[in-house]
Amino acid sequence: MTTEYRNRSLWHDNHPGPLDPRPPLAGDTQVDIAIVGGGYTGLWTAYYLLRLDPSLRIVVIEKEIVGFGASGRNGGWCVGELAAGPDRHEQVADNDAARRFLAELFDSVDEVGRVAEREGIDCHYAKGGTIRLARNAAQVTRQREEVEHHQRRFGLTDDDLRLLGADEARSQLNATDILGALFFAHTAALHPVRLVRGLGESVERLGATIAEQTTATAVEPGRVVTDRGTVRADVVVRALEGYTASLDDHGRTLSPLYSLMVATEPLTDDLWTEIGLAERQTFADDRHLVIYGQRTADGRIAFGGRGAPYLFGSRIDPATEQRSRIHDRLVETLVELLPALEGVAITHRWGGVLGVPRDWFPSVGFDRDTGTAWGGGYVGEGVAASNLAGRTLADLITGTESPRVDLPWVDHRSRNWEPEPLRWLSINGALQVMEWADRSESRTGRDSMLARWMWKLMR
Repeated sequence: MTTEYRNRSLWHDNHPGPLDPRPPLAGDTQVDIAIVGGGYTGLWTAYYLLRLDPSLRIVVIEKEIVGFGASGRNGGWCVGELAAGPDRHEQVADNDAARRFLAELFDSVDEVGRVAEREGIDCHYAKGGTIRLARNAAQVTRQREEVEHHQRRFGLTDDDLRLLGADEARSQLNATDILGALFFAHTAALHPVRLVRGLGESVERLGATIAEQTTATAVEPGRVVTDRGTVRADVVVRALEGYTASLDDHGRTLSPLYSLMVATEPLTDDLWTEIGLAERQTFADDRHLVIYGQRTADGRIAFGGRGAPYLFGSRIDPATEQRSRIHDRLVETLVELLPALEGVAITHRWGGVLGVPRDWFPSVGFDRDTGTAWGGGYVGEGVAASNLAGRTLADLITGTESPRVDLPWVDHRSRNWEPEPLRWLSINGALQVMEWADRSESRTGRDSMLARWMWKLMR
């Protein structure tokens, strides 16, 4: 593959509209609701608040531009699941609540599509599901256990989640070493920047103000302090995801962990006939260090993965997003998975940070006494979950009764991450264990108990 590429995300680079910043905050101001963060969570919250109460005065404060962060750099998976799965939801609440949470997550995938259609947002939405390959015996075992457990414990059916034989899996994605696969129906592929920019425009049409190029330095009850003035508000919403650590007093709330991506040039029809993904299924396999990909609407493969080291002190470094050995490994992994891509040009390499809570459990909440609200900690699965978060926060803030206001993540409080250097040692140690476990499973075909133990310890 060639090595000439752009450093901006594919999604920013081929967005058809301008990305010029909106005006910054024009000094001190008073509003009903101040939302810090112009990504999915902040914008969905503003959108649903204004749908419930069009009279609300809302300002969204964004340091860069709408969609600068994870909302514009992710893999474009609108998926109805969370890193903290239904077993964790059941531990926090009960089985009925876990089932309701799953149903709401599934519906959020469809809700994103409904809003895109209603608001005229051409985000290339295609609900083709996810095919997650099993490429060694350990992965086959994990997938069989997962499907049996989720169907028995949480009432899922083959329409939600089912196993595929090797031939059926290969007919969907002609990858190497396929022993089987798991198909999950509740996923749509989309263009994340088209979605977030269109959502920003919809929020403005509903009456909100978006102040870009405005840096929030403190989020406090009743006010947001910025470099452009102070915003006083009855309700303040924190929606910064991986950038939460940049705020005063939030350095250990969420750890920013990098996920990196590459994109190919548009592929020929002959190549697509050989590879598959005719329904624009998103795809992955069952390794511990997550990989993820999609067939884009313009015929590329956008492919990403985890494994980039956590940076000491929750530092965010643009150099990691642009040139990293992990990018090289992603290209190698993609060609190993799909040998037909040998010699195809890589046109883009980029990355962004996830917001990771200490227990890997995302949360939303509203403290009515202080007027402070928050949402996030999606661990990279926030495209659909942020929609549910926005709807939930709108219900909580306005006092609207709904089936969302008592879901397991509402008012969940994760403990803080350890101080440095323990945080650096624990996160990077876990990444090393996962990498070792993947190599061991590929070589022996046996499930890594060390990896299972590490996941339990981290959560």
